[in-house]
Amino acid sequence: MADLKIPNLNMKSDKYIFKKKLGLRRKSKRRLFTESAFLFILSLLLVYINYLIPNKNLLLQSLPKTFNKSYVLFIDLLSNLFEIFLVIFIFVSFFTALILMVGCFYRLFRVYTRNSKKMIYK
Repeated sequence: MADLKIPNLNMKSDKYIFKKKLGLRRKSKRRLFTESAFLFILSLLLVYINYLIPNKNLLLQSLPKTFNKSYVLFIDLLSNLFEIFLVIFIFVSFFTALILMVGCFYRLFRVYTRNSKKMIYK
């Protein structure tokens, strides 16, 4: 009874899965013109913003020095992070060892001061 497979009539054939999602229509001339006008206006805006940036030549000439400085700072940051994580590890391990020692001494104290109960049989 468990091996019985009932076909689902609501499932469509696999060959028609993407048929309705394909956009095969061509764009109209008006839509192409508006898109090209929008792209042209956007490109003019970007050119104007680039024109407003002062000292472009100086920025482009100092780019290799800037990359070198940032690389050195990144390496320095990584070495400092290693030292910071090492100090954090030292503090965490010290407090963990302190808690473990307190627990050890507390258990030894409880074992030492344990009162043995005398069992009375009647």
